[in-house]
Amino acid sequence: MEDISLYMLDLVQNSIAAAATLVEISVIEDVQNDKFILSIKDNGRGMDPQTVDRITDPFYTTRTTRKVGLGLAFAEAAARACDGGIYISSQPGKGTEVRVEFRYHHIDRPPLGRIDQTIAALVACNPSIEFVYTHIAPGGRLCFDSREIRQRLGDLPIDHPEVVEWISEYIGEGIDEISGGGKE
Repeated sequence: MEDISLYMLDLVQNSIAAAATLVEISVIEDVQNDKFILSIKDNGRGMDPQTVDRITDPFYTTRTTRKVGLGLAFAEAAARACDGGIYISSQPGKGTEVRVEFRYHHIDRPPLGRIDQTIAALVACNPSIEFVYTHIAPGGRLCFDSREIRQRLGDLPIDHPEVVEWISEYIGEGIDEISGGGKE
């Protein structure tokens, strides 16, 4: 995968497959401590400890549509290649959190990518799921919460093309403002 937004998309697909109704995504650019952290937390089905132990094995998957599960394995490999790691906590019936950490200044750390378009696409394609995106960077904090947007929209659906376009612009401009990197 070429950038963080693609890892994010793949990991969120796991949350969707686990019947999550709320997905919390965060990006933390901790330059001072040389860490770049991507976190995906959901309220889906969750996993038992035995599944968590095996979930980054590329030949293990809970999906019935294919025999391998590469998303978490790719994320783990990328993180380790950048002096980081992947941390998974989960409880059956309560949800899962996947935290992928990279060394911020590592030469091989993937660029941010088009987070703005990724979040907008997730909202557009999954209008029944609530998404919260938080991005913390040296220049500030950006928060997007689809629940707040729904309240302001009234009868207009959140997956309406103009709303989706606004979401993408809002997030893109916010990332540019806090880190200067929404469109690497």
